[in-house]
Amino acid sequence: MTGDGHTLRGVGATPLAGVGTAVRYDPDADLTPPDPPDPETVDEARERERFETARDHAREALEAQRAETAARVGEDEAAIFDAHLQFLDDPQVEDGVAGHLADGLPAEHAVDRAFGEAIAQFEDAGGLMAERTDDLREVRNRLLRRLLDVAAVDLSALPAGSVVVAERLGPADTAQLDPERVAGFVTATGGRTSHAAIMARSLGIPAVVGVDGLEAVEDGDELVVDGDAGEVVVDPSPERRERARETGTGAEVRHEPVTTADGRAVEVAANIGTAAEAAGAREQGADGVGLFRTEFLFLERDSPPSEDEQYEAVVDVLEAFDGDRVVVRTLDVGGDKPVPYLDTEEGSNPFLGVRGVRLAPGERPDLFETQLRALLRAAATDAGDGLAVMFPLVATVEELDGVLDRVQAVAGALDEAGIAYRIPELGVMVETPAAAFVAGDLAERVDFLSTGTNDLTQYVMAANREDERVADLHDPLHPGVLRAIDRTVTAAHEAGAWVGMCGEMAGDPDLTGLLVGLGLDELSMSAVTVPAVKERVTGVDTDEARALAERALAAETREAVLEVLGNGR
Repeated sequence: MTGDGHTLRGVGATPLAGVGTAVRYDPDADLTPPDPPDPETVDEARERERFETARDHAREALEAQRAETAARVGEDEAAIFDAHLQFLDDPQVEDGVAGHLADGLPAEHAVDRAFGEAIAQFEDAGGLMAERTDDLREVRNRLLRRLLDVAAVDLSALPAGSVVVAERLGPADTAQLDPERVAGFVTATGGRTSHAAIMARSLGIPAVVGVDGLEAVEDGDELVVDGDAGEVVVDPSPERRERARETGTGAEVRHEPVTTADGRAVEVAANIGTAAEAAGAREQGADGVGLFRTEFLFLERDSPPSEDEQYEAVVDVLEAFDGDRVVVRTLDVGGDKPVPYLDTEEGSNPFLGVRGVRLAPGERPDLFETQLRALLRAAATDAGDGLAVMFPLVATVEELDGVLDRVQAVAGALDEAGIAYRIPELGVMVETPAAAFVAGDLAERVDFLSTGTNDLTQYVMAANREDERVADLHDPLHPGVLRAIDRTVTAAHEAGAWVGMCGEMAGDPDLTGLLVGLGLDELSMSAVTVPAVKERVTGVDTDEARALAERALAAETREAVLEVLGNGR
């Protein structure tokens, strides 16, 4: 394909740009089994053994890739592989395979049909079930590659300067990409909060997702991937290529705190999932940590971590930021982050079930109290002045009061035992409409609130972020979400609490002016977006930003909000 700077538009996933050569990638290629043989000629026992061998191989590969992803990118990103491991042993799929084997089909045909039936059922069910179909496809493809002896494309060994072009990229695909070699990736599906987009930000790879017209891009086309503007330029001019190369690394890293043009301080922090990620966040100029996801310590093991393990992990992060604020979220599992050894019932809709404080302290107060002991001890160390602790998925004042009572009880027990402790800043994640409605009551009891816009958007709009069919609804720029954020900020400030934001919305530089105008005191994001957001903060005039926010809040539709903001999101 040739052209004169033909531009395709999508959703920018990272504030980075790259220039490279298109490499088309189709994870389903060459995985259609040939016509099945006569059932009378098929040895069912042998085919069952072939299936079980392929499953064992897939399990080993998934476990290895999960561990590698956790170490390289982060535990939160690696957790998606837990769902793939569960599907390997899903009773419905296994029964389907067994049934087709009994009917005289070879293992590859039995796998293809059983997974195809499960995918169709999930798609028909819609909602949370439908969003799992990509996970099912990835597991099916792993099994089929083994059974058909088809080698997987090694995305980690692509030629330098490659731009991966695909209908979709799953987490197993994205985790392979080498930021030193890959100039970017573009996909036809996905949104800013899809797994591929989040992984791109964690790896620091230019990416544009949800691109219209991508089928016209061919292998070998030269592309500019502008993850800031959300554009893919095919056959770009020399000027456009040079401009992308000059800005490819993003904004200049600023290690000092920043203020708006008129002097208002805005803290720009990073979201991390492991202590190992703290150094990288510091290198990107993060002022601190706005979200330390502690659930990583509970995954990839057979039992919960000890108090001392949790204490050491938190102290490591506190020392890495040397007195700057580090906000630690207490255990938040359930929903899309199951922990098998906790043996909790998933329920018909796990996102509306036992997760966050409903699990710990709710059903498992022992887990919560062990973690609190570790946190209160960490707060008493030389580096502990910066520690802040927030509680996830609080929906009622009663829940918060119960949590705060437990904090006091743990502090009392430490005091009686003669163990040094300190109660740090305490806060609540605002992720539900209920929390936004009672934000003032919550803020009167704690030091801060932090809006988790990924879940807040999901619950306000009743639209899951991984279901492509409702992707337009999962956007924090819908008036209902913006007004929930505004209500939270206003109520918190009236109660004397500061307010942060740790969802993906905080890391979108195009929205920095709006968020400053809404009154956010702190913005926390993937580390790679910190430099760009800091740069945007320095150019914001607070009065103008407030006026912008007021116009956006008055808008009645998402389209009207976009018009107010004047961007192409």
